[in-house]
Amino acid sequence: MSQPGQKNLITDIPGLRVGNAHDEAALTGATVIACETPCVAGVAVAGGGPGTRETDLLSADKLVDAVNAIVLSGGSAYGLAAADGVAALLGARGQGFAMVDRPDVPKTPIVPAAILYDLANGGDKAWQETPPYQALGRAALDAAGPDFKLGRAGAGFGARAGQHRGGLGSASIVTGDGLSIGAITAVNSFGSVYMPGTDAFWAWPFEIDQEFGGTRPPANYAADAEDWGAAKQNPQLRENTTIACVATDVALTPGQASRVAQMALSGFARAIRPVFAPFDGDVVFVLSTAQQPLPEPTPLALARIGELAAGTLARAIARGVHEAQ
Repeated sequence: MSQPGQKNLITDIPGLRVGNAHDEAALTGATVIACETPCVAGVAVAGGGPGTRETDLLSADKLVDAVNAIVLSGGSAYGLAAADGVAALLGARGQGFAMVDRPDVPKTPIVPAAILYDLANGGDKAWQETPPYQALGRAALDAAGPDFKLGRAGAGFGARAGQHRGGLGSASIVTGDGLSIGAITAVNSFGSVYMPGTDAFWAWPFEIDQEFGGTRPPANYAADAEDWGAAKQNPQLRENTTIACVATDVALTPGQASRVAQMALSGFARAIRPVFAPFDGDVVFVLSTAQQPLPEPTPLALARIGELAAGTLARAIARGVHEAQ
């Protein structure tokens, strides 16, 4: 029987730490998933208005096959600078990629990132030439550890999920034969995470141990095809996004990590309606800490991991919104 890990967080995957930082006045924040050793990574981009950094580098045919950290941030395009702060700090610590290890040539930390749009949430964004995101990235990396806050925290600090407060969510699962998968997400979706007319999450079938409240839909519930419930109204471009990172302790190649990322996207669809809209910037990264080999037969094992990633991500989405209310 599969069960959540000890913390029910992405940090149940050995070798990962997570840190959050936020700016109370600006109503924004950043989250860093830090790798103790470089991790193979993949990515899938599904939304119509994404904002990302170094996602092209994660293709299976590219030179670099491992990353030092993943950054999720508010701030729209400004928020990509959070990864600059993380890269600067990691570089100062001597971490990063090097073609040749020479003391006179600094290493290059590999820090892919994705952002959500929280610029219109009412916070004080009058930062002129000094947006706070580099500092938020540094602070989040400094705070990285095995435990971290959910809900109104990090990249989800100023987020909105439809007409409700959004937030930062995380969950994990460990299978009976010892495979571990974790997910973390900042939910700022156009679509609603709740079933129309109820307090039940779309992701309720995947809930474990009432981790997001245990509310169930009424008996014989039926959703109208055109009823989006508490989705946002009159959306504007780049005002919505759910960004996420999934991790596993199973060894994956870059190509396999990208396949898991593609499968993990279905977790968004299980938890949010509508999703992947033209004005969403939905992105999911996948990390492999390679603590154990991929079981045989490989295609079946990969399918298992992808399906577990999708279910765990759906739980993390609902949990983030639940914790933020």
